[in-house]
Amino acid sequence: MTDDDMQATPDAVAALFTRTDGSYLFARWGRPLAPVVFGVEDATIATVKGAFEACCALTGHSMAETDPELGANLMVFFVRDWDELRRVPDLDRLIDGLHPLLDRLGAADANQYRVFRFDGDGAIRACFAFARMDAHLSAVPAQTLALSMAVQSMLLWSDAAFRDRSPLAMADGVAVLRPDVAAVMRAGYDPVLPAMADDPAHAYRLAARAGRPQ
Repeated sequence: MTDDDMQATPDAVAALFTRTDGSYLFARWGRPLAPVVFGVEDATIATVKGAFEACCALTGHSMAETDPELGANLMVFFVRDWDELRRVPDLDRLIDGLHPLLDRLGAADANQYRVFRFDGDGAIRACFAFARMDAHLSAVPAQTLALSMAVQSMLLWSDAAFRDRSPLAMADGVAVLRPDVAAVMRAGYDPVLPAMADDPAHAYRLAARAGRPQ
């Protein structure tokens, strides 16, 4: 790992939340996570929930058994084919435009996708995380895949944030969170900062709290 891997500079932070259309948008969870996992065995469910617990411990956020409004506010689905989601009862009522979305994911041969919902202040209130277990994802260790999915569900990262580079790194043969990404996640949950921001100047505040020079 090089020194550059360790730096969360303002420009690097801004890139993590600048979408492909050029807009800046940051959001974190505004309520405790209440996750539920579908499509895997109990041992894997525990692994996935353990990854979210680790991310909450890192950021100082919290988890709960249930969300008082939604019951479960973080739904993680593992499927073999996108069409499996068409048969999930009432999922199309929770996600607007579900069927056209599945058509696009199938056409793009995508293997992961996340849908976020927000409260009146712009904070994350729910997340639907999907993983289609193609040959690539099936070859990834469960702990690695769970940590990657958890990290990408904790903040509203840019749609291009990890397109070319994973949020994880290898340390002694084990996948761990990149130090710069961990620093940004911790900073993002600083209660002094807003739960949602659409001004690129916000990246400077994040970088400062991540302990990196501006």
